[in-house]
Amino acid sequence: MFIDIRHLTPNDVPLMNALLRTFGEAFNDGDTYTANPPSEAYLRRLIGCDSFIALAALKSGHVVGGIAAYELKKFEQERSEIYIYDLAVVREHRRKGIATALIEKLKKIAVRRKAWVIFVQADTGVEDEPAIALYTKLGRREDILHFDIPVSGRPGPG
Repeated sequence: MFIDIRHLTPNDVPLMNALLRTFGEAFNDGDTYTANPPSEAYLRRLIGCDSFIALAALKSGHVVGGIAAYELKKFEQERSEIYIYDLAVVREHRRKGIATALIEKLKKIAVRRKAWVIFVQADTGVEDEPAIALYTKLGRREDILHFDIPVSGRPGPG
């Protein structure tokens, strides 16, 4: 099975929209990812920004998985960290090495950007056990607490 891992550019807005739909499907959260889609201009700016990284896994030109990540420039040293915000593979393509291939591509980007680490969070629920197994295989686990702090009186993510 040939999978093409593509680092999206501002010219790849249709693929970014397909990636949003893929995240919605994979996370069973279509409302978050497709109910109020960003404009084409917004996505072009985002994808073109040097702090955002979007990778799409393509099979026969169709998005079957992807990563949305952010490069976080550090202040205490001249280095950065890459944060995987979302990583997903559609159900029928899971357990075929696609998530690992996506992370391997992200590692190459991280090296070029002189990032010193890639980090990711995973929920402790049963539905995230495969993700936790993958991340454990690829890296070192740290148990942390995560807090959502609401802004402007709006409730935080739930």
